[in-house]
Amino acid sequence: MRRFQVDFLITKRIEMNRIMQIGACMVALLCMAMPLTAQTQWKREIVIARDGTGDYRTLTEAMEGIRAFMDYKVTVLIKNGTYKEKVIIPSWIENVDFVGESVENTIITYDDHANIHKMGTFRTYTVKVEGNGITFTNLTIENNAARLGQAVALHTEGDRLLFKNCRLLGNQDTVYTGVAGTRLCFLNCYIEGTTDFIFGPSTALFEGCNLHSKSNSYITAASTPANVAVGYVFRHCKLTANPDVNKVYLGRPWRPYAATVFIECELGKHISPAGWDNWRNPDNEKTSRYAEYGNTGEGASIDGRVNWVKQLTKKEAANYEDLKTIFGMCSDWMPL
Repeated sequence: MRRFQVDFLITKRIEMNRIMQIGACMVALLCMAMPLTAQTQWKREIVIARDGTGDYRTLTEAMEGIRAFMDYKVTVLIKNGTYKEKVIIPSWIENVDFVGESVENTIITYDDHANIHKMGTFRTYTVKVEGNGITFTNLTIENNAARLGQAVALHTEGDRLLFKNCRLLGNQDTVYTGVAGTRLCFLNCYIEGTTDFIFGPSTALFEGCNLHSKSNSYITAASTPANVAVGYVFRHCKLTANPDVNKVYLGRPWRPYAATVFIECELGKHISPAGWDNWRNPDNEKTSRYAEYGNTGEGASIDGRVNWVKQLTKKEAANYEDLKTIFGMCSDWMPL
């Protein structure tokens, strides 16, 4: 009986040793595999393809493949396709270029508007950008909601955001530049809408853009803080409209110190002779900072302009050619 017990104990000890050896091997294999996984997870070039031929099928999924607060550049290539999703580019994503295969056929779209479940304007975005140092090229960002309320296509909160050759499509409130003190640049973009389709407190340069009005209303509604010198700057832009549109204002002040300038832009005949509106508050005429210089086209005549808008001198207009003036709160960013 004792011998049986001894044999049993010896057998159990051997089995336990084998189990421990196998476990140790498995741990070693996992440890060896972990660096490999880390190396393959963080790519410097990511492909998004709706048909499944890329690394990810949606932009939302692709956010998980971008390392947080990296100090190197990552390029996200987005294949042609329609991506119906609400996209948040979170604050920990930086130094990323999102590049569409073609501006007409790489489309990010959604259809929320402010009156769906009383969500309000600021939750209606299709794309919300919280990260910094991000570039968007050859993309269409669209809110195609019915005209039943405000509907934001692009909502920005990050700093140093550059949009090149993009189409920003919507109706009311297409582009919301959402945080004061952030710097944005729109280069050769097409932006359309109905009412206040560019609005918010950020400092933004629009260079060579086409601003297309779809109804009689207002293009801009800046809310520039009083302590920020520059709000919206439109240089060498073209203002167009649907054929039935004939009374559009360049801007109205969402907040009293709204700052907006149009310099050497081509203004279509749809621009109202008055040019600007005080948002039913004469006091805004004393505080808003609206200006023009050297504009051309049928809507550019200053003969009928409101008397509270400033006509810049050549010297004053030249200041807006200097990016250090435009982005003066922190002038180390040179997007052009």
